[in-house]
Amino acid sequence: MPSWIDTHCHLDAAEFDADRSAVRQRARAAGVAHCVIPAVEAANFDAVRHLAHAQGDSYALGIHPLYTPHATPEHLAQLDAALHAHRDDPQLVAVGEIGLDGFVPSLNTPEALAQQRWFYTAQLELAQRHQLPVILHVRRSADGLLQGLRKTRVIGGIAHAFNGSLQQAQTFIALGFKLGFGGALTYERALQLRRLATQLPLSALVLETDAPDIPPHWLYATAEQRAAGAAQGRNAPAELPRIAQVLADLRGMSLSELAAVTTANACTALPRLQLKT
Repeated sequence: MPSWIDTHCHLDAAEFDADRSAVRQRARAAGVAHCVIPAVEAANFDAVRHLAHAQGDSYALGIHPLYTPHATPEHLAQLDAALHAHRDDPQLVAVGEIGLDGFVPSLNTPEALAQQRWFYTAQLELAQRHQLPVILHVRRSADGLLQGLRKTRVIGGIAHAFNGSLQQAQTFIALGFKLGFGGALTYERALQLRRLATQLPLSALVLETDAPDIPPHWLYATAEQRAAGAAQGRNAPAELPRIAQVLADLRGMSLSELAAVTTANACTALPRLQLKT
């Protein structure tokens, strides 16, 4: 059975409180040997670190753009302190999840955008100082992220849930980034994303679930179905092999070959993963 790395999984989320260990065990049984668990705010730095150690996984520390409205410079100081305190921890693999969000209306007022950009730049500077790659939140924000990366160079990382243009993808790759593909790829209507998944060099791709979010099409409930009482399916790391099968089919390759290449790509993007896989 192929072995996989889920490069982006919020296993600490409240949606998993009732059965977190069982979720991770099901993923392991499905061949997901390793997960990367990114923090989203200072309040969950310890939670993701403890969880990664308990499950034999890896973690990243950062302040997500959706959490910047309530973030403070003190939270940034806590991030700097945590990156320093755990600098020798091989399970700390990146600064993340950080970035910019151009989708949520409340985050796109002039004041909120300025706050997002300030935290993004400051965290790039911390990644540079601590010599760690970054895991980027990219939602209608690729150009702004690239602008920041040109000004503050880091050692690469992953552009998570990438859904930009081919030119933007190529620019991220030129800056040393891999691009994360997950559940969104499974929708037949995602024509641009599927084109990207086949046009880009295989060496640029990594796989992820973003669990419990971005459910693949077989877990998705439409608005009509939800109105009729159906629950939205919870994404989980055990879905990764089935998501991978969609990518393998699109590229006309075997699952085992895809597993080997995307695992190698993940270890290139997040070099400390090599110590755990």
